[in-house]
Amino acid sequence: MGVKHADHVPAEPITAGRGVHKQVLIGPEEAPHFAMRRFTIAPGGFMPKHTNRVEHEQYVLSGHARIGIGDEVYQVGPGNVVYIPAGVPHWYATVGDEPFVFICVVPNQEDVTTLLEEGHPIHD
Repeated sequence: MGVKHADHVPAEPITAGRGVHKQVLIGPEEAPHFAMRRFTIAPGGFMPKHTNRVEHEQYVLSGHARIGIGDEVYQVGPGNVVYIPAGVPHWYATVGDEPFVFICVVPNQEDVTTLLEEGHPIHD
C-alpha cells in the first residue's frame, strides 16, 4: 500500500524494555530496501543497553530522552536526528512527563538484537 495512517498500524510491546512499543510502518513486504518503524517509550520507560546487527537512522518526533551510543550520552528532543552504527551498544531512557516518540529506519537485512544488560540503562 502506498499511503496509510500511522495511527492505524498496530503497536507491539518490546518486552526487553519498560513502556516501549514498536509499530512497523513500512515493512520488508512493502519496500525492498528499508523498513520504517515508529517507537514510543512511555514516561519513565527505557530500553536497556543492546546492540543490533543493522544500523539505525532515527528522527525524534516528540518527547525527550537520554540516549547512550557507545561511550557517549546525548539529550535528544523533537527534530534531532540520531545515527547508530551496526554493532554499537546503545540505550534509551525517556526524560520528562511525555512519551518519547521517534521514527527508526533500518535496512531490510537480518537483524539480531543482543541485550547487554538487564534493567535500567546506565545514566553517566
